[in-house]
Amino acid sequence: MVWMMFAVIGIPIKTTLNLNATQFGLLTATPVLTGALSRVPLGIWTDRYGGRIVMTVLMGVTVPAIWLMAYATEYWHFLTIGLVVGLAGGSFSVGTPYVARWFSKKRQGFAMGIFGAGNSGAAVNKFIAPALVVAFGWTMVPHVYAAIMLVTLIVFWLFSASDPSHRVPNQTKFSDQLRALKDPKVIKLCQYYSIVFGGYVALSLWMVQYYVGEYDLDIRTAALLAACFSLPGGVLRAVGGGCPTSTGHTA
Repeated sequence: MVWMMFAVIGIPIKTTLNLNATQFGLLTATPVLTGALSRVPLGIWTDRYGGRIVMTVLMGVTVPAIWLMAYATEYWHFLTIGLVVGLAGGSFSVGTPYVARWFSKKRQGFAMGIFGAGNSGAAVNKFIAPALVVAFGWTMVPHVYAAIMLVTLIVFWLFSASDPSHRVPNQTKFSDQLRALKDPKVIKLCQYYSIVFGGYVALSLWMVQYYVGEYDLDIRTAALLAACFSLPGGVLRAVGGGCPTSTGHTA
């Protein structure tokens, strides 16, 4: 929800700041950029310190940034805040290994699929944000999302657990953890993932403003149509993770 929030509130922000298509595209891309670039270090820290502490800190860092977005007035304000908010997108590389290690190899694929189904939040965002924008104005969205993130942080910390055996040994070097990048298969899968999931994210961000601009739809109708695209992509992850061909290995 947080990672994709510009897909909806970006529409009134674009109008308020009189942004052109390029500026709007850059605005929506900033959270995605941070969410992508942060995944490798976040995954390494998850291996070293455990998913519970890394996920908690990650959510804690985003809460102030989400809240402050409501008070941004300049274009560069939104770009800067968007880079911090984008860390929420990096949570995927924290949650998948954290979840998977509680299960046997045969069940890891389904476990990661269930966690990955959280991407349906991209569709939930398109239901909640437009309603808030119409009823209270776009500045209400960051306030509500910051509150949701804070509650999620508290609930996660209270009800999650940590197992030291899930972490890499203390003597493991940083270079050892990066060794996977030398494997051509890893690079090839990264390329596949960048096209498939990258295309999904790009369309999820762009569809609302496309429907509004090209078909003159109101923001709620446009968001509903965009949600029809986003929702299956999230929900079906659990199905894909649990299918018999899934190996259950973490990347």
